Amino acid sequence: MSDTHPPGTRAGDDVDEAAGVRFADPYRWLEAESEEVDAWQDAQGAAAAAYVRDWPHFDRLRELVAHYDSERMASVPLAGGGRWFRVEPDAGSARPCAVVADEPYGPGRVLFDPAAQGSEKPPFLSWISPSPDGTVLAVGVCADGSERNTIRLVDVASGEPLPDAPAQPLKDGWTGGAKWLPDSSGFFFTATDDDPVSAAHQIWLHLRRSAPTTVAVDAPWLPGGDYRAVVASGDGRHLVAVQGLFDPVPVAVADLDDPAAPKWRPFVTDASLNLPGFLVGDEWIAVTDQGAPRGRVVAIGLDAEDPNDGRAWRTVVAESEAALRTVRPVGDALYVHAFVDTYSELRVVDRDGTPRGNVPLPGRGAVGDLPFALMNILGPVADDQLVFAFSTLTRSWGVYRHRPDAPRLETVREPAVGLEDCVVEDGWATSEDGTRVPYHLVRRRDVLLNRPRPALMVGYGGFGAPWLPQFPGPMAAFVASGGVLVHTHLRGGSEFGRGWWDGGRLRNKQNGFADLYAIAEDLVATGVTSPNLLAVSGASGGGLLSGVAATQRPHLWRAVVPQVPILDLVGACRDGYGRYVVDTEYARVGDPDEVRRLAGFSPYHLVRDGVDYPATFIVAGDTDPRCPPWHARKFAARLQAATSGDAPVLLHIWRDSGHGWATDKEILLTQETEWLAFLAKTLGMTPPQ
Repeated sequence: MSDTHPPGTRAGDDVDEAAGVRFADPYRWLEAESEEVDAWQDAQGAAAAAYVRDWPHFDRLRELVAHYDSERMASVPLAGGGRWFRVEPDAGSARPCAVVADEPYGPGRVLFDPAAQGSEKPPFLSWISPSPDGTVLAVGVCADGSERNTIRLVDVASGEPLPDAPAQPLKDGWTGGAKWLPDSSGFFFTATDDDPVSAAHQIWLHLRRSAPTTVAVDAPWLPGGDYRAVVASGDGRHLVAVQGLFDPVPVAVADLDDPAAPKWRPFVTDASLNLPGFLVGDEWIAVTDQGAPRGRVVAIGLDAEDPNDGRAWRTVVAESEAALRTVRPVGDALYVHAFVDTYSELRVVDRDGTPRGNVPLPGRGAVGDLPFALMNILGPVADDQLVFAFSTLTRSWGVYRHRPDAPRLETVREPAVGLEDCVVEDGWATSEDGTRVPYHLVRRRDVLLNRPRPALMVGYGGFGAPWLPQFPGPMAAFVASGGVLVHTHLRGGSEFGRGWWDGGRLRNKQNGFADLYAIAEDLVATGVTSPNLLAVSGASGGGLLSGVAATQRPHLWRAVVPQVPILDLVGACRDGYGRYVVDTEYARVGDPDEVRRLAGFSPYHLVRDGVDYPATFIVAGDTDPRCPPWHARKFAARLQAATSGDAPVLLHIWRDSGHGWATDKEILLTQETEWLAFLAKTLGMTPPQ
């Protein structure tokens, strides 16, 4: 049997510094990419894998996890030239393929199969983008799980690869991949440089005319290294340059005469305005929180004397108790996605704001928007129908179609999997400063709350990203095994508008952690669970949340699972992307007082010797450019050295795995099984037959 105890780790005497503030950094050496670090990491991973496989129910749990496995982010088919293009596994293939069909989910023909690319390890299909005329499909392929991808082009008629794809690498798929010109003659894309943790974004135009060319396109960008994109308007008359991942604004507009050399006119030049939307005719129609913390829909004319002056904006949908998330034009109508007490509502209005009714959604759940605002405004504009995904806490993503003024919703694809005979209960806790914070409980109907039960809290609470009440995917196995899943809505997200984000951001960041503790204490006070049966997990910013929970309130939890986490917030500022993340959400690190505040919730810096920390299982990927694996390595080493109890502190960093957006499905399945097995073993649970 393999050794289930992780190896000891030498400590150094390094010091980190930010804005003149110095911190002991004893495990700085674990940031290196060296043979010593590789050997240490592999030994840690072997110990973690052996520990969970010592549990006799591991294989049964893996079957259960595979049963509930579903899309993490919603996807819908894309139309082009009268055809429909989608990503789905091909029969006999473990990896998703690109498929073309006459109907959204009709019988299809495989256009791009990663397994047929001739490499020893097939690449990951990150995104697809069909040309408007449906003759060419652009795809993004990632070779190492990092999200970094390159473009390939496929001839739709023959299925053969085309030789003229651009060579520049993309950082990820967050800027929409290939954004086609209306005449299908080429596309814009956002590329990056050679540094995997860079925050650089360069716009290119790839033209597929007589002699294919790829030319750099500049625009009057605002200062800073935020995400950038260029898209054509739905009517094909204009180009729009958009900047900002979390608070996008249309910084410039150009007539679509010469796409390779657009004559830009500055448009909205105030980066604080937050205007994610679409150019419809001669107006930019967007959701904004300016003068409306819960959001309103406005229209800004291209001929506005000062587009930054909100007094010149036309209000289309006024602020209400609902928190507006996105607006999407469809024909002559606008579809407005809103949250009402965290659940989605989809309204239809005319372009002047006249209500046309609500879309009859199939339950209380979530419309499938992507987490960050820019992601939702870079796709093609629909002509006469909205095709969208919807999920609930007990049903995976289904796909639906609605046409303006239609009385019914058409089901395009039923949800693939669900939790049977389960209940969802809504709760509210009161945070430290008196704010009421919502959460949802998901449990089997026969798991009565007449005594404390194993409970798993999950959340995010950051970057203005709503924590959608969607199907929990592999975590449904925890519910099926008799646990209570606690879906939290913490400040730092946007479920209640801008105030909810700002209330858990920068100087208010601690509020989001306090919200988590308030919910945990409410669960204990009401008898749902107890500290010896309570676990917390999250990924990325949720991985930070888990690390903070383990170090600020170690005795509130039995087990903690940080996934693909950022855990050394001071060290993160030493790379471009890490500094961008910290400056956006956590602290202004040019100020020494801000650096000290940052260290007050940086898990690596919060660990203290001689504390009885909860059982901890840390999951990371070795090609992750967003939360590099050294965060997990350093935190694990520090926690292993400091803890005074018998609870294990385990670390598994996976090869050819990144932040989760481009990780092979089989690797993800095993990752999910390992940490869920760790929880089940720790909490005394047994998966059902």
